[in-house]
Amino acid sequence: MQPMENRKPLVIRYLGTQDYSHIFAKMKDFNEQRDETTEDEIWMLEHHPVFTQGQAGKEEYILLPGDIPVVKSDRGGHVTYHGPGQITAYVLVDLKRLKLGVRDLVTLIEQALVDTLKHWQISAAPRRDAPGVYTDSGDKIASLGLRIRKGCSYHGLNFNVAMDLSPWQRINPCGLGVAMTQVADLIDSPPSIEQVMHELADNLTAGLGYNAHQIGSNSAIVS
Repeated sequence: MQPMENRKPLVIRYLGTQDYSHIFAKMKDFNEQRDETTEDEIWMLEHHPVFTQGQAGKEEYILLPGDIPVVKSDRGGHVTYHGPGQITAYVLVDLKRLKLGVRDLVTLIEQALVDTLKHWQISAAPRRDAPGVYTDSGDKIASLGLRIRKGCSYHGLNFNVAMDLSPWQRINPCGLGVAMTQVADLIDSPPSIEQVMHELADNLTAGLGYNAHQIGSNSAIVS
């Protein structure tokens, strides 16, 4: 890890509920324009309902999209669903500067999710054969999909907190045929999505080797 005093600060932006295609374009622009002086960022948000098809996603995994749009994405992974009540966190970091490999980044994101769930006494773990985080029952609660370009990452994770899970039945998520679950269905008094976002932000900050983060404005991204 690079010494903290030589690093740019980590910036976390809370962007509310956004259209996927708009944020996708903003992420690509951010990654293309960044250089060695650009601060690492994490964007925390929810999306309006949308299915996204990653580079490994097969058409047959989209079973019955109905009125929910399908957007092809350049991230890794298969087909997934985004919607209100699900945290999407886009991890925009310079892997070379952090001295991280892609597998390191995946592992620390998964660990941040496990630690966040542990905060609310939910036991979960990653799987060696399929990125993401799964509860002890085998249900999937969080998905990962990244893209690395010019040594920097974009895209990130989806974390089910308190959402309508029925759209998941319209796809075969990740081609695995696994059931999806969420925080709200696993504990009696679930936290707000904002509480989970802040806990996850702290755990991602620590996992990336930062002592703290600063909150960035959302005006340039959501306008």
